[in-house]
Amino acid sequence: MALRTVCGAALRTGTDLGVNNARTFVSTAFRCKQAAPLGPMPNDDIDVESLESIEKYRSYTRYLKQAEQAKNQPAWWKTYRSYVDRSDPEHNAEKVDIGLPHYRPRRTNEVRERRQVVKENKKNVELERASRLRTFKIPLDRVQETWEKSSSPFHIRRLADHYGVFRDLFPMAYFLPQVSLRICYSQDNSGQVHYGNRLTPTEAASAPQIVFDGEEGSLWTLLLTCPDEHLLDNEAEYVHWLVGNIPGGAVQAGEELCHYLPPFPARGTGFHRYVYVLFKQEGPINFQEDVRPTPCHSLVDRSFKTTDFYRKHQDNMTPAGLAFFQSQWDESVTQTFHTTLDMREPVFEFIRPPVYHPPQVKYPHRQPLRYLDRYRDGKEHSYGIY
Repeated sequence: MALRTVCGAALRTGTDLGVNNARTFVSTAFRCKQAAPLGPMPNDDIDVESLESIEKYRSYTRYLKQAEQAKNQPAWWKTYRSYVDRSDPEHNAEKVDIGLPHYRPRRTNEVRERRQVVKENKKNVELERASRLRTFKIPLDRVQETWEKSSSPFHIRRLADHYGVFRDLFPMAYFLPQVSLRICYSQDNSGQVHYGNRLTPTEAASAPQIVFDGEEGSLWTLLLTCPDEHLLDNEAEYVHWLVGNIPGGAVQAGEELCHYLPPFPARGTGFHRYVYVLFKQEGPINFQEDVRPTPCHSLVDRSFKTTDFYRKHQDNMTPAGLAFFQSQWDESVTQTFHTTLDMREPVFEFIRPPVYHPPQVKYPHRQPLRYLDRYRDGKEHSYGIY
């Protein structure tokens, strides 16, 4: 009786399973029949079995024309660009150049000058002998000067785009840095600011020496800001230094609107960008609304937005120079928070406490042979997990 019951249950289960599978198959086929066709896929009309029958392009120009026609034809499938444009409407928007006008010399003149230099070098016997003996030394100062006069604005702009400087300081705008900024935090070249190099907050603790080529009688504005440092607002910045109405290239003779504050990247937030922007003024500007109290040790007073500052004075100043460096937390940041800013230091990472060891016993009983390894001097320990 029990065996008959089991066999009957097994037969019923198998029958129900077959019916369910059949229902699933029929419903899936019916839904596929109801679904609208997706449309022809790319190269769907090509007969793969007879590739020899396909018409050949016979020339690159003919291929290029047909490729352009295929590219301009509307497609039913979604492309990556359409998704990006939908999520970010300003993805392909054209950016505005807000910098000084750039006058590039004619290509023919450059080629003529280069040929003249090559011809003179070929006639130079000493130069040929030094090159053959591999004793010729390239003057790096002349290379730097030539680079600054020729292609440096375009290279610096590419670096600034790579680091997102224009995106965070001047949304939907850019400029060609045509005035070279030479910024150095030390007497030697170890603390020099380039375009994205790394400096520690200890090296940038005091105001640097800044040199740039300013015409006699011209006025400038120097700004040091950090777009990554604000503790409360992701869109705001902290101004670290602001000097206006700088005569010529003498930064010390300018009007200091906000005194220098060393970098203070919070612990656990990685590298921060510190950007120097040099503006060329059309004439004297009244910065009464931009003056900070002296000394300014309040982060609320140092909250800043480069976009708002530029829009306020865009009729009287134009960005002309750019330099920036990166910095992350070190021990001097704690001193800056506690002493200068008079606040508790924010920490965004877990500080692991030191490993606890019980007091050392002179005669350890029933301890392993590596017992003394716990109490050796040095940072690298040789003991395992106890």
